[in-house]
Amino acid sequence: MDLNKVMIIGRVTNDPQMRSTQTGQNVTSFSVATNRKWNNKNTGQQQEDSQFHNIVAWGKLAEICSQYLRKGARIYTEGRLQTQSWDDAKTGEKKYRTEINLENMIMLDSKGQNAGGGNNNYQSQTPVAPQKNNMPPQNINVPAAEEIPTINVDEDKDDIKIEDIPF
Repeated sequence: MDLNKVMIIGRVTNDPQMRSTQTGQNVTSFSVATNRKWNNKNTGQQQEDSQFHNIVAWGKLAEICSQYLRKGARIYTEGRLQTQSWDDAKTGEKKYRTEINLENMIMLDSKGQNAGGGNNNYQSQTPVAPQKNNMPPQNINVPAAEEIPTINVDEDKDDIKIEDIPF
């Protein structure tokens, strides 16, 4: 079994750009920056590194990204890596571009911030229509209390009973 899955939490670096293919399918492109901080072991100084990830969304998800995402918005993206190659017409050199083909997106900003949304979850497999107030619908799945497994531990013992493990 193979797996091609990428999950990124970061900030949108530019306003998404939507266009249509010759067949009329919507496609939106944008990039997301992720940052990493660490202390240099030799000098003790704090170091920082930023990575930029190319994101491509298709169909209804492309429309949602174009409509609700803005530069600076904090989002969770989930998708698959895809690398494209072509020959540069000017130099004849082989060029490559790696993108994340978006399958799921969650806007992480609070309501009223950059993206204007709340914790909204959008998946490309599910058709989504805006609500009457022009805000995107919320798709938050919270399990019922009886669905959350618990482990009962005797206070007299530090051992966990095998029959208490829910899996």
